[in-house]
Order: sequence, then C-alpha cells, then structure tokens
Amino acid sequence: MRFDFDKFEFTELSAQPRLAAIHDASGCMSWQALRTAVDVWMLAATDAGACADQPLVITGHKEADFVVAMLGCLRLGVPFVPIDVINPAERARRITELVQATLVYDTQKQRFVATGHVPQTLAEKGVAYIMFTSGSTGDPKGVQIGRESVGLFAGWIRDCLQLGDAPVFMDQMLFSFDFSLFNWVGALTCGGTVALCARETIEDGMAFAEYLAKTKVSVWASTPSFVRQQMLGADFNAAQLPDLKVFVFGAESLTPTMAEALWERFPAVRIINSYGPTEATCSTTWVEIDPAMRRAAPLPFPIGRAKPYADVFIEEGEICMAGDHVMRGYLNRPDLNETRMFMRNGKRGYRSGDVGDMDGLGLVTFRGRRDDQIKMHGYRIELAEVDAALALLPGVRAGATIALKRSDGVIVRMIGFVDPDHTGPAGLHAPGAALKDWKAILARRVPSYMVPSELLVCHGFPITQTEKVDRKKLEQMYRESRTTNVPAPARPVALAGQPA
Repeated sequence: MRFDFDKFEFTELSAQPRLAAIHDASGCMSWQALRTAVDVWMLAATDAGACADQPLVITGHKEADFVVAMLGCLRLGVPFVPIDVINPAERARRITELVQATLVYDTQKQRFVATGHVPQTLAEKGVAYIMFTSGSTGDPKGVQIGRESVGLFAGWIRDCLQLGDAPVFMDQMLFSFDFSLFNWVGALTCGGTVALCARETIEDGMAFAEYLAKTKVSVWASTPSFVRQQMLGADFNAAQLPDLKVFVFGAESLTPTMAEALWERFPAVRIINSYGPTEATCSTTWVEIDPAMRRAAPLPFPIGRAKPYADVFIEEGEICMAGDHVMRGYLNRPDLNETRMFMRNGKRGYRSGDVGDMDGLGLVTFRGRRDDQIKMHGYRIELAEVDAALALLPGVRAGATIALKRSDGVIVRMIGFVDPDHTGPAGLHAPGAALKDWKAILARRVPSYMVPSELLVCHGFPITQTEKVDRKKLEQMYRESRTTNVPAPARPVALAGQPA
C-alpha cells in the first residue's frame, strides 16, 4: 500500500497492508490502520466544519496523528497549516489569525477547537498547505504551496532517488519546517515507513540510537548541523545502524570534510545533496556525490542540477527558479509577490535571495545569502565562503562566521568559530596548538580581507529550530563572553591528539 500524491488517495490497497506506515513514541501504525484513521479523521473534520480551500491549523509535535491530519486535509482539499508546539503561543495565535482559520486541530489531544474567526476561502484555490517562515518585519509570512507541487515533489522522490523497496525515513524535523516534507511524503509515496523522532527521544542519545536501530531507518534527511551533533557520539556508525543506506542533505552547505567524516563512519552510504527554499516545495536541485566528485572535493559540494520539472538559472548572481513546484504566492502579501515572483515561459518563478553560480553541466553551487553578504572596508564578503574556508582547518568539522557592527551599522570586523571533530567543554575557547597558524592557513585559501580577526572554538554550534547554525546565538555568546568578569576566551582547548 502507498499514498498517491497526485490523486491524494491510498492505492495498491492489497500490497502489504500490515506493514508499518508510521512509528512514533507511542508505537507503530500499520498502513491499514493509517488508512482507517484518515477516514475517521475526515469524518470528524467535516462534522467540525472543515471546508475545501479554507485553511485548518494543525498543532502538535511528532505524533502519528499529525500525519493522519495532514493526509486527511489533502484528501478533503483543505489547506493545512502546521505549527509545532515548540512555537510560542503568540506566534501560533498570530499565524491562526493571518490565515483566518476557523478550526485548530490539536494532535496531542486529538480534538478540534473553534477559533471564532469568520470563515474565509482562499483566493488561491487548490492550495495543499501554507508554511510560515520568518518575515523581515517580524511578522511571519505564509507560503502557499499548490496541490500540483506536492505531487511533483513526491514523484521526484519515488522515481529519481532509487531508495529501494519500502524505505524507512528518519523524521526528526518539525512539521512546520518544510524539509520534514521530504520524510513523510517520501515514505508514504514509496510505500515505506516514516519514523517520527520526538525531541525527548533525540535528547537521550542512547534512546535515539536504539529507536533508529529498532525501526530499521534506511534514509536519513537532515541538515549537516544535525548530523554533526550525532557524530559526537561514538555509536553513530554503520555497525550500530546497519540499515542506514542514504543520507540526504539540505538547508546548509555540505563540505568535503563533513562528507568524509560521514563516510568514515558509514563507508557504504550514498550521500545526496539538495537545495531549495520553502517557496519551491522544499527542494529544486539535487546531486549524488559520486566517486569523481568525491575525488574533486569542491568546497562546498554543488547543490545539484535542476529537477526534471524545474527551470533553474542564475540572474545577476542570484539563484532563480521557475516551474509548477513554485509557490502560489505569499498569503495576502502582494508587496512581496511583486518583488520576489515573476513569470517565465508561462510558469511561476521565484527569486530566492541566494547567491550561486552554475557550471557548463548545469551544476549549481550555493555561495551564501544576499542577506549574509557584508561589506567591510569596501570589500563585499559572503559569510558562507568564510565558513567553508574555516571548515578546512585541521581537526575541524565545521566553521561559522559573524560580523560585528558599530552602533551606526558599519561592520568593523569578523569573528570566526570552529567546531572541532571531538567533544569538549561548553562555551567559547581559544584555539589550541593545532590551530596556532590558522590565519596563515586561511590566507592560502581566501583573500586577506576575508580572514576573521579572531578565532574561537565552540564544541557543538548552537542551532536554530530548523537545525541551521544560529549566528545570532553565536554573536550573543561572544558578546556575553566579553562582558563577564572572566576574560574570554577561556583557556586554550586542544584538538584531538594535540597539546593545549
């Protein structure tokens, strides 16, 4: 059995109905049980007043019932709006207000709650879901993804990635983060299983490893930052997770250093790199790191070529895309739609705000965000390029950079941070002997104006809710370390095998 995301219905009903469709903290739900649960949910939603083309908010965490509700919405033609309970109540209230949802479905209590909002049908018909991202004004902005876009996305996973029979997807990302779409849509379109990983499970390293092994996870999709966290544990390897066959990365740059560290733990795994904003249904480009690319070890690895249904091109250094996978527009934001969207060959287009380049074979390389581009002493600098250079320092698994500004907004210097390839104390520390020549090493790779003025060691970078390196938190840590009574950085911390 599997779920058809073109027709939005269960299909191949006689094929392995007792196979697990969903694992969560409470147990296992078979495909037959999932189909029944969705039917029951649809009846309850209709009785509660759910209507096609009227948004319905779903709140919860990594419960099987969250997937049940999303599938029920897709079958009813009701646009769903996922909000994880980790979000502040005020943000959830504001999102509910912005979509004018008359119903909120609480997956943890399995009940519908009326909001009191007046029912409003979306101007865009046939929207599958509305995903909210942070807005520059502080107000979240809603990305409207059409039903046709979800079908295309599911087809790419099923037909292009060759994930085998009944793959098991590890899903630890919030449902309100669009990258999670890859896991539950991928599992269900392939007739496989999605293993939902709650925060409580992930925080207990041993319990997390046991859960992954027990559920026989074969596909791991996440940011590189999340994998770096797992690699702090010695048991994160092929011996403990023998079923794990494929890693799919996105949302952050993938460096050769990171990939090689992963292959050392999992020698036989396939590594796929992907890219795409929320506005383009999770991803637009992809590439598998083959032996030739592995030998070339470009920094960073390319984010891939356009998917079969996508048109990707570079315009004035900006990655742009067009196709039926592009959003139907931001909800009630004609100002943003005017500046970010366009038409190309009769298809919706989107200007990503990401900087990149494309080679003659169509391979795109991500070079950073336009809003991460700084100007210092007259030079334009991409922080992502500095990050990548830091990641090549000896004994380092990742790098991150912040830019310090004066009160008038002028950038005066950059601070570099490195995450070593071994565990160590919390906080910020001076680099040890292995990095004594870090400036000289960097100067051989980047122009002198791109070398940070200071380098600090941070064991395990802070990450955002969407599992990217949190530059704001790094800056906060840096400033706090400068205002304490004890001068920072603290004592030097040696890299593995090196004296302090």
